[in-house]
Amino acid sequence: MKKLIVLGIAVMAFVSCEKPAKIGFVNNAELINEYQEKKDLEAVFKTRIDNFNKRKDSMQQMFNLEYKQAQEKAAKASQKKQQELSMQIQQLGERLDQQINIEQKRISDDSKMKNDSLISTVKKFVEKYGKDNNYDFIIGQNDNTGSLYHGKEEHDLTQKVLEALNKQYADKKK
Repeated sequence: MKKLIVLGIAVMAFVSCEKPAKIGFVNNAELINEYQEKKDLEAVFKTRIDNFNKRKDSMQQMFNLEYKQAQEKAAKASQKKQQELSMQIQQLGERLDQQINIEQKRISDDSKMKNDSLISTVKKFVEKYGKDNNYDFIIGQNDNTGSLYHGKEEHDLTQKVLEALNKQYADKKK
């Protein structure tokens, strides 16, 4: 009987000494949006979009000028010449639209590719951070999907991970 009591106490002591899982969470939106590389990418794409808009405005002004000149010529031209001018302007407008659409798609595709790569980099970094700091779980908090509705502030790793991520990015830029 004494052995059974001693065994019970030993089992209780062992179970009560078991270490709980080390869990943390990160706010995914904040982590991505405050990541310096994301901010740098946004600046690059903003410049690229601004430059594109300037080129687009110039091309549209040139088209409008040619359209106006064609209208002036058409007013003095024969029916056949008017149709030719109309066809030329229509083709010019279509080419302009194609150029604009191609460039917009190129910028959009590049942006998507860079953002996907950035998200992948952040995910890998969070995973490595968890392993390096002996976390059993790091949960991602998302505003839209609701995978984590509440977490104690002491388990919020967002700022720690963000600082480490930005430090790694700054070191990589050097």
